[in-house]
Amino acid sequence: MPRPISAVIHLQNFTHNLSVVRQHVGHAKIWSVMKADAYGHSIKHVWKALAASDGFAILDLNEAILLREQGWKGPILLLEGFFQPDDLKVIDQYQLTTAVHSYWQLDAIENRHFQNPISVYVKLNSGMNRLGFEPSEYAQVVHRLSAMENVETVTLMTHFANSDLSTGTDKPHAIIKQFIDGQFPVCIANSGATLWHPKTHYDWVRSGVILYGASPSGRWQDIADKDLRATMTLQSQIIATHEIAAGESIGYGSKFTAPYPMKIATVACGYADGYPRHAPTGTPIWLNGTRCPLLGTVSMDMLTIDVSECPTAKIGDRVELWGKNLPIDDVAQAAGTIGYELMCALAKRVPVVYEN
Repeated sequence: MPRPISAVIHLQNFTHNLSVVRQHVGHAKIWSVMKADAYGHSIKHVWKALAASDGFAILDLNEAILLREQGWKGPILLLEGFFQPDDLKVIDQYQLTTAVHSYWQLDAIENRHFQNPISVYVKLNSGMNRLGFEPSEYAQVVHRLSAMENVETVTLMTHFANSDLSTGTDKPHAIIKQFIDGQFPVCIANSGATLWHPKTHYDWVRSGVILYGASPSGRWQDIADKDLRATMTLQSQIIATHEIAAGESIGYGSKFTAPYPMKIATVACGYADGYPRHAPTGTPIWLNGTRCPLLGTVSMDMLTIDVSECPTAKIGDRVELWGKNLPIDDVAQAAGTIGYELMCALAKRVPVVYEN
């Protein structure tokens, strides 16, 4: 028999979450962000659940080619653009939309012959300082691209660093607004702006982590009223139980010592499965309707929980590490990380079940 751990992907929740986003954005079109292999969920397996999207936004050419080979005929946006001039051949062949953030990319497009003109998203650096043209050069770049015969459409684009804050989009929005004149489509809203900053929606939004049922802020409470549903449940089983006395320790390094007699359980899940090794004692784990705290150091293949509040806990009982009953954001927050990372870090050795 295999280890009892598995990840369940709830395909119907993708479709539901997309409908929630639709309710927020009105007439704006939706890019469903599928980078990092759909945040660890597998593009191949989940894209059809999001087929009502207006387009898919991904990271690299391999993901784009996969979507085309799977049968998606709609728009595909390369969020970081292309990395080599020769990539334009693939962009042309598969009819992809590309972000542009550097002058060498402008030159490459200008000097390339395409079978059909391509669409480009021009990235503005509005303060995040990762990618994009500076405000002082942005208008010139936009108009240079719009004058190219091999460019069909130009869309204005930026990315918000603090869309989870009430005033977090004010400054970058003001910067790009000076270039919005109705001549070019606009796409600036990420997941946080999609939920909380409706004035940024314009023509397109880019919805990422909210489609996977997690919060852009990393705090589940911030989306508790949005009816977003978890798309991934990581589950396993208890494989051993022990009664320990006060003063006994648990796990590598004996990081936790029982202050009183306790009933503990060993769960078949560890950091080699993608569970965060740095999760501290107290990180919640769901068992039989109760949140049970993690105890001590997470091992490669196992972890230990306090089941004193679940006196009937026994070998074979199902444990949820995150998912439908335990928001991934709560686990991530306890571990000092974000839900995005936990999804993307799901290990290949964990069996995955796709549930309709």
